Amino acid sequence: MDNNITYTEQLIQEIKAMPEEYLPNLLNIVRLFRESIVLKPAESSFRQGWKEAMSGETLPIGELWTGIDNDK
Repeated sequence: MDNNITYTEQLIQEIKAMPEEYLPNLLNIVRLFRESIVLKPAESSFRQGWKEAMSGETLPIGELWTGIDNDK
């Protein structure tokens, strides 16, 4: 694709090339993606963390780093 075309224009081109019956699914995918990358407000994040802590949905500190490779 042309480097002068913006990402928005590229997305619009892809959407226009999509068969109309698939647009509802594409819309759901885009919304889920946006929601997964946008940071939640601090209050919402704190409330979720507090809820998890109060219900015992926690890991022992010793397990938090399990599986993380420190050599990289």
